[in-house]
Amino acid sequence: MAEAKSTSGLSKVLNAAWVRPFLFLVVIVAAWDLAIRLFHIPAYQIPSPGDVVAVLWSDWPELLRQSWPTTYATICGFLLSALFGIPVAMLIAGSKTVESYVYPLLVFSQSVPKIAIAPLFVVWFGFGIIPKVISAFLLGFFPVVVSAVQGFKSVDPDMVDLARAMQGSRFKVFCAVNLPHAMPAIFSGLKVSVTLAVVGAVVGEFVGSNSGIGYVMQRSIGTFDLPTMFAALVILALLGVILFWIVDRIERLVIPWHVSQRDDISFAS
Repeated sequence: MAEAKSTSGLSKVLNAAWVRPFLFLVVIVAAWDLAIRLFHIPAYQIPSPGDVVAVLWSDWPELLRQSWPTTYATICGFLLSALFGIPVAMLIAGSKTVESYVYPLLVFSQSVPKIAIAPLFVVWFGFGIIPKVISAFLLGFFPVVVSAVQGFKSVDPDMVDLARAMQGSRFKVFCAVNLPHAMPAIFSGLKVSVTLAVVGAVVGEFVGSNSGIGYVMQRSIGTFDLPTMFAALVILALLGVILFWIVDRIERLVIPWHVSQRDDISFAS
């Protein structure tokens, strides 16, 4: 009996959502270290995991301080993406005229590399936080719009007609039918947006900044300090994971019925 309980507990731990990615990450790091040893890759090309961990341990206060401007720009850009992206998606999904004018321009804007126009933001707004926020906003805006449009358009017209037949106003029908039905798609776009906002903030710091993780990476490249550069990449990865997790927690609070259904399907598969 005790052995069965121990086996059940071990199986529960191994099936936890965070365990498998962690184990896979351990395998990747081990393969990374093994490849450096087998092929004798010099440290000025690829640092060893031990060197990166040593930099994280010794320079952690500085890296943490530099991560704050990047985090602030990321969160501001992401919030702006949600604040403007969802209403724009509502207009596009609700009006064929707006869609014909706006949607093609949004798609066209994605073909313009943000790294190419980021210097303009520095020229227009200086070296402060605003260019980084705008860069994060531009990268995070499109996924929110596309996902939200898909969510609003996927609403069953019969459900909308039934709600209107029950003397529901346009606003009440939207709040009771359209918005709840579109929320899963909206949150899918928000999850993509928050990770892309991290990239956008770093792009802004690459172009012109004297602080932030992007600045640390640019400085490390100039001095060939690859362990510090890889440590900065680890910080960015952690930042993206944490922000993604926060959005996922919010999704579980806002639409728990969809999350529980999704989890049941994942567990069954």
